[in-house]
Amino acid sequence: MSTLFSSYVGTCKTLCLMSITLVLLSACSNGPIIDEQVEQPVEVLYNEALDLALANQPKKAAPKFEEVERQHPYSVWAVRSQIMAGWAFYAENDYQRAVATLDRFIELYPADPLTEYAYYLRALCFYEQIVDVERDADMTRRAMAAFEELVRRYPEGNYSRDAQLKADLTRSHLAGKEMAVARFYMEQGYYSAALKRFAIVVRDFDNTNQVPEALYRMVETYLSLGLTDEAERVVQVSEYNYPDSVWTERAVEVLNNPERAGPRGLIGSVIDRALTIF
Repeated sequence: MSTLFSSYVGTCKTLCLMSITLVLLSACSNGPIIDEQVEQPVEVLYNEALDLALANQPKKAAPKFEEVERQHPYSVWAVRSQIMAGWAFYAENDYQRAVATLDRFIELYPADPLTEYAYYLRALCFYEQIVDVERDADMTRRAMAAFEELVRRYPEGNYSRDAQLKADLTRSHLAGKEMAVARFYMEQGYYSAALKRFAIVVRDFDNTNQVPEALYRMVETYLSLGLTDEAERVVQVSEYNYPDSVWTERAVEVLNNPERAGPRGLIGSVIDRALTIF
């Protein structure tokens, strides 16, 4: 009987050891245990994340900062860790996650002193993704809107000056894109389409350096259509707003030149007169 019992106990021990081994193997197959999941004091977690950030390792720092909020959601360090996580994603060029993190911060803490920086960092995420405005202007528009929102909310803020400069630059890029399209239409003889594009520059990008040329091109286009009165009106606008511009000088010259080149009378009337905006 004792021999049978001893055999039974031995079998049970063997099965238990096998079960433990299988559990360990299963755990190993699922990957290593992540250190960030270990409960730690908030100061320890935050300092570890900050050390990684200062060591130029934002990819490792980001999840550490996120772990601070997960483990200590009501601490003052949780708020700071969210903005630092957004910065870490931005520094790692993970713009999508950076914007999502910053949007969440702005929504949760609209009155926090760090919210201005969150708006600025968010705008930079769009700005640094601008590759070729000629092909895809969407990111340029998003960057411009983000910088303009920052300036509107914090007109005297720490980042307002730089934000305004970048907003003006993106606006100028968009105006340049419209000018390039308009010039193409003009060269192809699509004068009505060209006028619409030049008018967009004058109306929507009136504070950019593209406007004087846009007015000059409108004069050229109207003269090509034989619409002298409209061309004269544009010259008057140009002389009033940009009296010292070389483009105004050229506009006056082309208007007064009886030998100006270009087909005339191709279209008797332009349905959508661009200068109705004045």
